[in-house]
Amino acid sequence: MFKKKSSSTETNFWISYADLMAGLLFVFILLIGAIVVKSTIIRNQLSEQEKALALQESTLNNQENVMSEQEDALDEQSDYLIDLSQNIAIKSDEITKLRNLLAKREQSLEESDSKLTLTSNALQLKKDELLNLNQLLLAQNTKVDNYSEHIVLLQNLTQEQNNTINNSSQTLNSYKNKVLVLSNELTQRDESLKLNEEKLLKLLQALENKRTSYDGLLTKLQSQKAKIKSLTGIKLKVIAELKATLGNKINIDKESGSLRLASNILFDKGSAQLKEGSKGELEANFIDYISTLVGNKKIAKHIDTIIIEGHTDSDGSYLYNLDLSQKRAFAVMNYLLTLDYIKRNNIKSKLVASGRSYLDAIKINGIENKDASRRIEVKFRLKNEDAMYEIERVLDAN
Repeated sequence: MFKKKSSSTETNFWISYADLMAGLLFVFILLIGAIVVKSTIIRNQLSEQEKALALQESTLNNQENVMSEQEDALDEQSDYLIDLSQNIAIKSDEITKLRNLLAKREQSLEESDSKLTLTSNALQLKKDELLNLNQLLLAQNTKVDNYSEHIVLLQNLTQEQNNTINNSSQTLNSYKNKVLVLSNELTQRDESLKLNEEKLLKLLQALENKRTSYDGLLTKLQSQKAKIKSLTGIKLKVIAELKATLGNKINIDKESGSLRLASNILFDKGSAQLKEGSKGELEANFIDYISTLVGNKKIAKHIDTIIIEGHTDSDGSYLYNLDLSQKRAFAVMNYLLTLDYIKRNNIKSKLVASGRSYLDAIKINGIENKDASRRIEVKFRLKNEDAMYEIERVLDAN
């Protein structure tokens, strides 16, 4: 029994000892952690204090620099004050000299004032003498003026009398001359009246003869005018024939009768190469148009030329569009010259091509229609067309 008790007490002792050691170990660990935390806190505080000290050192350095600059400025100001004191001393000497000069000037001015008072008294006496002399001169001048006025009046009277005598003599002479001239004119007019009566009789006879000839010329002129009107109306007849034959089949201009073909169908943009797909439509429209002109014998005999014109819109320069419009007109003409229809009907000699750039752009209400402006026109020109229109214009004016 005693052995069991001793063993249990030993185990209890060692258990309590182990607990104590574990508690001590835990306390030791806590102490170490506290020491570590404290050391980190102290380190951070030390680093912050070092930074603050560094800032204070920088501020002190700045203050030292400012103090040195202020000392330099004070040195400069002290030098400036020394210079000022020297300048003030020099200027005080100059002021004393100027005061001495002013004193001398005042003495000289007092002397000159005394002299001036004496001269002013003398001048006053001379002034009184001059006033007396002026009064005497004025009295004499008034007398002279009165005498001169009387003399002038007498001269004017004599001059007026002489002028009236001269005028009266001149008028008498002019009346005499007028009477002579009038008498001569009357005799001449009597003779001229007799001659004029004979001339009037002859002129009346000549007028009767010319009136009959004028009536004959007028009838001839009216007949010739009617003939010319009929000639100038040929173009209107041709345009009417084109409209009646072609109708709405192709695009015909109502005023000029020209065939219009859109450029976007015939050419790509900016190109003068004729599209292959457009050649068939070009050939059909051209043959329909030309056959109407050439097929009618009454119209064909008046056709002088068939013009192929290229037209562009106003985009780009004039020379660029002129070159493009000419090349397109030549391209159409070159293709048309390959057609058998042209060779059979001998139309080659009548064909001409030209470019107009954007000179004849199509405008609607003053605004350019660029799609319509880019086109090829085939138009006809009559023989002596310009002369017929000029004659018609002159006859209508008369």
